[in-house]
Amino acid sequence: MNREIFDKSVRVNGVEIVDIPEDLFIPPDALRVILEQFEGPLDLLLYLIKKQNIDITDIQILPITNQYIEYINMMRQMQFDLASDYLVMAATLAEIKSRMLIPSDVDDDEEEDPRAELIKRLMEYQKYKDLSGKIDSVPRINRDNFVAKSIFNRITTDQVLPELEFSQLENAFLDVLRRAEINASHNVDVEILSVRERMTIVLELIAKSDSVVFTDCFKMNEGKMGIVVTFLAILELVKENIIDIMQNDAFSVIYLRAK
Repeated sequence: MNREIFDKSVRVNGVEIVDIPEDLFIPPDALRVILEQFEGPLDLLLYLIKKQNIDITDIQILPITNQYIEYINMMRQMQFDLASDYLVMAATLAEIKSRMLIPSDVDDDEEEDPRAELIKRLMEYQKYKDLSGKIDSVPRINRDNFVAKSIFNRITTDQVLPELEFSQLENAFLDVLRRAEINASHNVDVEILSVRERMTIVLELIAKSDSVVFTDCFKMNEGKMGIVVTFLAILELVKENIIDIMQNDAFSVIYLRAK
Protein backbone atom coordinates (compact mmCIF):
# COMPACT_ATOMS: atom_id res chain seq x y z
CA MET A 1 0.00 0.00 0.00
CA ASN A 2 1.40 3.41 -0.96
CA ARG A 3 2.53 5.34 2.14
CA GLU A 4 2.04 8.66 0.28
CA ILE A 5 -1.71 8.03 0.18
CA PHE A 6 -2.29 6.36 3.55
CA ASP A 7 0.11 7.79 6.09
CA LYS A 8 -0.76 5.33 8.85
CA SER A 9 2.26 4.15 10.83
CA VAL A 10 2.19 0.62 12.16
CA ARG A 11 4.05 -0.26 15.34
CA VAL A 12 4.72 -3.63 16.92
CA ASN A 13 6.04 -3.55 20.49
CA GLY A 14 6.82 0.14 19.99
CA VAL A 15 8.87 -0.41 16.83
CA GLU A 16 7.58 1.20 13.63
CA ILE A 17 7.21 -1.18 10.70
CA VAL A 18 8.34 0.62 7.54
CA ASP A 19 8.65 -2.19 5.00
CA ILE A 20 5.89 -4.73 4.45
CA PRO A 21 7.13 -8.26 5.26
CA GLU A 22 7.40 -10.43 2.17
CA ASP A 23 5.49 -13.29 3.78
CA LEU A 24 2.61 -11.05 4.95
CA PHE A 25 -0.71 -12.35 3.63
CA ILE A 26 -3.37 -9.74 2.81
CA PRO A 27 -6.81 -11.20 2.05
CA PRO A 28 -8.25 -10.18 -1.34
CA ASP A 29 -11.10 -8.19 0.27
CA ALA A 30 -8.94 -6.45 2.87
CA LEU A 31 -8.79 -3.14 0.98
CA ARG A 32 -12.53 -3.01 0.47
CA VAL A 33 -12.85 -1.28 3.84
CA ILE A 34 -10.55 1.50 2.58
CA LEU A 35 -12.73 2.09 -0.46
CA GLU A 36 -15.97 2.02 1.52
CA GLN A 37 -14.78 4.69 3.96
CA PHE A 38 -15.17 7.28 1.20
CA GLU A 39 -18.66 8.43 0.26
CA GLY A 40 -17.64 9.31 -3.29
CA PRO A 41 -14.96 10.93 -5.43
CA LEU A 42 -15.34 14.34 -3.75
CA ASP A 43 -14.83 12.70 -0.38
CA LEU A 44 -11.64 11.03 -1.62
CA LEU A 45 -10.38 14.34 -3.04
CA LEU A 46 -11.00 16.11 0.27
CA TYR A 47 -9.02 13.40 2.04
CA LEU A 48 -6.06 13.86 -0.30
CA ILE A 49 -6.23 17.67 -0.02
CA LYS A 50 -6.35 17.65 3.78
CA LYS A 51 -3.50 15.14 3.89
CA GLN A 52 -1.33 17.61 1.96
CA ASN A 53 -2.50 20.51 4.19
CA ILE A 54 -3.61 22.39 1.08
CA ASP A 55 -6.17 25.18 1.03
CA ILE A 56 -9.22 24.06 -0.96
CA THR A 57 -9.26 27.40 -2.77
CA ASP A 58 -5.67 26.89 -3.97
CA ILE A 59 -5.50 23.24 -4.98
CA GLN A 60 -2.16 21.98 -6.27
CA ILE A 61 -3.81 20.12 -9.08
CA LEU A 62 -0.77 18.19 -10.33
CA PRO A 63 0.14 16.22 -7.17
CA ILE A 64 -3.52 15.77 -6.23
CA THR A 65 -4.35 14.41 -9.68
CA ASN A 66 -1.39 12.05 -9.60
CA GLN A 67 -2.35 10.72 -6.16
CA TYR A 68 -5.99 10.34 -7.13
CA ILE A 69 -5.21 8.42 -10.32
CA GLU A 70 -2.68 6.32 -8.42
CA TYR A 71 -5.37 5.43 -5.91
CA ILE A 72 -7.83 4.51 -8.67
CA ASN A 73 -5.26 2.39 -10.49
CA MET A 74 -4.40 0.60 -7.26
CA MET A 75 -8.03 -0.26 -6.66
CA ARG A 76 -8.49 -1.47 -10.21
CA GLN A 77 -5.41 -3.68 -9.89
CA MET A 78 -6.99 -5.17 -6.78
CA GLN A 79 -10.03 -5.94 -8.98
CA PHE A 80 -12.43 -3.66 -7.14
CA ASP A 81 -15.64 -2.60 -8.84
CA LEU A 82 -15.31 1.17 -8.85
CA ALA A 83 -18.35 3.37 -9.22
CA SER A 84 -18.44 5.32 -12.46
CA ASP A 85 -18.28 8.58 -10.47
CA TYR A 86 -14.70 7.78 -9.46
CA LEU A 87 -13.69 7.28 -13.10
CA VAL A 88 -15.47 10.46 -14.20
CA MET A 89 -13.60 12.43 -11.56
CA ALA A 90 -10.31 10.92 -12.72
CA ALA A 91 -11.06 12.08 -16.27
CA THR A 92 -12.02 15.54 -14.99
CA LEU A 93 -8.77 15.87 -13.05
CA ALA A 94 -6.77 14.73 -16.06
CA GLU A 95 -8.49 17.35 -18.21
CA ILE A 96 -7.81 20.13 -15.69
CA LYS A 97 -4.19 18.98 -15.42
CA SER A 98 -3.71 19.11 -19.18
CA ARG A 99 -5.33 22.56 -19.47
CA MET A 100 -2.98 23.92 -16.82
CA LEU A 101 0.08 22.42 -18.52
CA ILE A 102 -0.74 23.79 -21.98
CA PRO A 103 0.46 27.38 -22.44
CA SER A 104 -2.30 29.89 -23.13
CA ASP A 105 -2.21 33.03 -25.24
CA VAL A 106 -4.81 34.69 -23.00
CA ASP A 107 -3.67 36.94 -20.14
CA ASP A 108 -3.74 35.26 -16.73
CA ASP A 109 -6.14 37.92 -15.43
CA GLU A 110 -8.67 37.21 -18.18
CA GLU A 111 -8.37 33.41 -18.37
CA GLU A 112 -10.78 31.40 -16.27
CA ASP A 113 -9.11 29.13 -13.76
CA PRO A 114 -9.63 25.50 -14.91
CA ARG A 115 -9.95 24.52 -11.24
CA ALA A 116 -12.78 26.96 -10.49
CA GLU A 117 -15.71 24.57 -10.99
CA LEU A 118 -13.98 21.77 -9.07
CA ILE A 119 -13.11 24.11 -6.20
CA LYS A 120 -16.74 25.27 -6.03
CA ARG A 121 -17.98 21.67 -5.84
CA LEU A 122 -15.43 20.78 -3.17
CA MET A 123 -16.36 23.77 -1.01
CA GLU A 124 -20.06 22.97 -1.26
CA TYR A 125 -19.42 19.33 -0.41
CA GLN A 126 -17.26 20.33 2.57
CA LYS A 127 -20.03 22.62 3.82
CA TYR A 128 -22.68 19.89 3.67
CA LYS A 129 -20.30 17.38 5.22
CA ASP A 130 -19.66 19.72 8.16
CA LEU A 131 -23.39 20.24 8.60
CA SER A 132 -24.07 16.51 8.51
CA GLY A 133 -21.43 16.05 11.18
CA LYS A 134 -23.21 18.55 13.42
CA ILE A 135 -26.53 16.82 12.83
CA ASP A 136 -24.99 13.47 13.71
CA SER A 137 -23.79 14.90 17.04
CA VAL A 138 -27.35 15.89 18.04
CA PRO A 139 -28.76 13.39 20.59
CA ARG A 140 -31.14 10.92 19.02
CA ILE A 141 -34.04 9.00 20.44
CA ASN A 142 -33.21 5.30 20.87
CA ARG A 143 -29.51 6.02 20.30
CA ASP A 144 -28.46 8.55 22.97
CA ASN A 145 -31.78 9.10 24.72
CA PHE A 146 -34.36 6.50 25.52
CA VAL A 147 -38.00 7.18 26.25
CA ALA A 148 -39.06 5.86 29.61
CA LYS A 149 -41.95 3.47 29.39
CA SER A 150 -44.21 2.36 32.17
CA ILE A 151 -47.43 0.45 32.45
CA PHE A 152 -50.06 2.20 34.54
CA ASN A 153 -52.59 0.02 36.21
CA ARG A 154 -56.11 1.38 36.19
CA ILE A 155 -56.80 2.96 39.56
CA THR A 156 -59.96 1.74 41.14
CA THR A 157 -61.79 3.29 44.06
CA ASP A 158 -63.44 1.55 46.94
CA GLN A 159 -66.14 4.22 47.05
CA VAL A 160 -69.51 2.70 46.23
CA LEU A 161 -71.94 5.17 44.73
CA PRO A 162 -75.54 4.81 45.84
CA GLU A 163 -77.86 3.15 43.38
CA LEU A 164 -80.24 5.55 41.71
CA GLU A 165 -83.83 4.39 41.92
CA PHE A 166 -86.05 5.05 38.91
CA SER A 167 -88.55 6.82 41.15
CA GLN A 168 -85.95 9.49 41.88
CA LEU A 169 -85.31 9.96 38.17
CA GLU A 170 -89.05 10.11 37.59
CA ASN A 171 -89.48 12.76 40.27
CA ALA A 172 -86.66 14.82 38.74
CA PHE A 173 -88.34 14.58 35.33
CA LEU A 174 -91.74 15.60 36.72
CA ASP A 175 -90.11 18.54 38.48
CA VAL A 176 -88.70 19.71 35.14
CA LEU A 177 -92.16 19.36 33.57
CA ARG A 178 -93.75 21.47 36.32
CA ARG A 179 -91.14 24.18 35.78
CA ALA A 180 -91.88 24.07 32.06
CA GLU A 181 -95.63 24.57 32.77
CA ILE A 182 -94.87 27.55 35.00
CA ASN A 183 -92.96 29.14 32.13
CA ALA A 184 -95.59 28.12 29.55
CA SER A 185 -96.70 31.72 29.01
CA HIS A 186 -93.16 32.64 28.02
CA ASN A 187 -92.67 29.77 25.60
CA VAL A 188 -91.60 30.52 22.06
CA ASP A 189 -92.22 28.39 19.03
CA VAL A 190 -89.14 26.27 18.40
CA GLU A 191 -88.56 23.34 16.16
CA ILE A 192 -88.75 20.09 18.13
CA LEU A 193 -85.77 17.91 17.36
CA SER A 194 -85.92 14.17 16.98
CA VAL A 195 -84.73 11.93 19.80
CA ARG A 196 -81.55 11.06 17.85
CA GLU A 197 -80.74 14.72 17.27
CA ARG A 198 -81.35 15.50 20.94
CA MET A 199 -79.06 12.61 21.95
CA THR A 200 -76.26 14.34 20.05
CA ILE A 201 -76.95 17.62 21.84
CA VAL A 202 -76.86 15.92 25.25
CA LEU A 203 -73.55 14.22 24.44
CA GLU A 204 -72.05 17.53 23.30
CA LEU A 205 -73.15 19.09 26.58
CA ILE A 206 -71.57 16.28 28.63
CA ALA A 207 -68.36 16.46 26.58
CA LYS A 208 -67.74 20.03 27.79
CA SER A 209 -67.07 18.76 31.31
CA ASP A 210 -66.67 15.55 33.22
CA SER A 211 -70.36 15.49 34.09
CA VAL A 212 -73.49 17.60 33.76
CA VAL A 213 -76.43 18.15 36.08
CA PHE A 214 -79.54 16.30 34.90
CA THR A 215 -81.77 19.37 34.93
CA ASP A 216 -79.24 21.42 32.93
CA CYS A 217 -80.01 19.29 29.87
CA PHE A 218 -83.52 20.73 29.59
CA LYS A 219 -84.65 24.05 28.13
CA MET A 220 -87.79 25.39 29.75
CA ASN A 221 -88.79 27.50 26.73
CA GLU A 222 -89.24 24.34 24.64
CA GLY A 223 -92.35 23.38 26.62
CA LYS A 224 -93.51 19.87 27.46
CA MET A 225 -92.72 18.42 24.04
CA GLY A 226 -89.10 19.57 24.17
CA ILE A 227 -88.75 18.27 27.74
CA VAL A 228 -90.14 14.86 26.78
CA VAL A 229 -87.83 14.56 23.75
CA THR A 230 -84.78 15.39 25.89
CA PHE A 231 -85.81 12.89 28.56
CA LEU A 232 -86.28 10.14 25.97
CA ALA A 233 -82.87 11.00 24.52
CA ILE A 234 -81.26 10.58 27.96
CA LEU A 235 -82.99 7.23 28.52
CA GLU A 236 -81.85 6.05 25.08
CA LEU A 237 -78.24 7.00 25.86
CA VAL A 238 -78.41 5.04 29.10
CA LYS A 239 -79.98 2.07 27.29
CA GLU A 240 -77.19 2.09 24.69
CA ASN A 241 -74.63 2.14 27.52
CA ILE A 242 -73.19 5.48 26.39
CA ILE A 243 -73.76 7.48 29.58
CA ASP A 244 -74.31 6.84 33.28
CA ILE A 245 -76.85 8.46 35.60
CA MET A 246 -75.33 8.89 39.06
CA GLN A 247 -75.60 10.54 42.47
CA ASN A 248 -72.86 11.24 45.00
CA ASP A 249 -75.28 10.69 47.87
CA ALA A 250 -78.80 9.38 48.22
CA PHE A 251 -81.44 11.92 47.16
CA SER A 252 -78.74 14.39 46.07
CA VAL A 253 -78.27 16.08 42.71
CA ILE A 254 -78.48 13.75 39.71
CA TYR A 255 -75.60 13.87 37.22
CA LEU A 256 -75.05 12.51 33.73
CA ARG A 257 -71.57 11.26 32.88
CA ALA A 258 -70.11 9.72 29.74
CA LYS A 259 -68.75 6.19 30.07
